[in-house]
Amino acid sequence: MDDDKTTPRLLADTTLGRLARWLRLAGYDTAYLADADSVAVMRLARAEKRLILTRDAELASRKGVRALLIASRHVEEQLAQVRDSVGPPQGNPTARCSICNRALVPLSAEAARERVPPYVWRTQESFHACPSCHRVYWPGTHWQAIETGLDEN
Repeated sequence: MDDDKTTPRLLADTTLGRLARWLRLAGYDTAYLADADSVAVMRLARAEKRLILTRDAELASRKGVRALLIASRHVEEQLAQVRDSVGPPQGNPTARCSICNRALVPLSAEAARERVPPYVWRTQESFHACPSCHRVYWPGTHWQAIETGLDEN
């Protein structure tokens, strides 16, 4: 999609909130506007030089808009389409907070102990935290299912 070798920054419109969360976890810088009209989406995309992700064909076809029209309603297929269109996140991508889009930082198991359920702490070895909203993340079975879906698409 881009001529240079960097992965574009993304902006998911109101139709793609679930996709935005998964793209963030995969390491894509993905803004999301939950309750914005197409004018607000286009304004933010231009201001932050972001590629719009949308299921709205009218928005995607507007003149002067860089957009990727997402074809599927299924998140696994949506992820695969984005990956196929823009490529994987460049460099050494860091997963991002699924809520606020900040890059996650490693968290020691000891620091995670009081912040995750006991079963998770006993069964997981890798933890990350959001420096902004302080949510804690670990590799769960839901992520393995998404990765499997990506590999099959």
